[in-house]
Amino acid sequence: MTTDYIEFINQVKRKTKIDLSLYKEAQMKRRLTSLYEKKGFTSFQEFFQAMNNDQELLNEFLDRMTINVSEFYRNKQRWDVLENKIFPTLLKEGKPLKIWSAASSTGEEPYTIAMVLSKHVPLSSISILATDIDVNAIQRAKLGIYPERSLNEVPEDIKKKYFEKQGSYYHVADEIKKTVKFKQHNLLADSYESGFDLIVCRNVMIYFTEEAKDSLYQKF
Repeated sequence: MTTDYIEFINQVKRKTKIDLSLYKEAQMKRRLTSLYEKKGFTSFQEFFQAMNNDQELLNEFLDRMTINVSEFYRNKQRWDVLENKIFPTLLKEGKPLKIWSAASSTGEEPYTIAMVLSKHVPLSSISILATDIDVNAIQRAKLGIYPERSLNEVPEDIKKKYFEKQGSYYHVADEIKKTVKFKQHNLLADSYESGFDLIVCRNVMIYFTEEAKDSLYQKF
């Protein structure tokens, strides 16, 4: 790890409470180097000094370091298991489920959870916590507006029931949006709620070091 990058990690942690040392170095450096080179900077130090005085650049940095690629019903077979095996088992106790979609990105995952769970219980009884480190991703999630490509795996009956097409975009039904509470949360730094019946945390783990992943598993 170069001195330039080590100092950048320390500066970013002091400013944002985000500890980049807990992310896999090669992947994160590649992601951030492409950003600062695109902006015309030649080092992490030069990049941080500019970012420290430019909120828009800081927001772009936060967008780049987070993973906001998602879609509804991604890896459909996983959702089939959730619908046909996991939810029926969890619901046997007859109480409302406490569900957390961690690192929920732009909202496709928690909204999918609500749609799948709606086949078992009324929407009025569903409450899902969805968290992400990226405020911009959370704002997009709250809007609930998505391009058609995000719905490639959505079953046709679900699409007709819970989406409205307006122009070239699809709007999530308000009744689904009301089941999800979005909140900013840093998985690697913030405290956790407890007592969840189901925690869904997909893909973001591949960007963390083994030590960081072990720590998260223990907290979950």
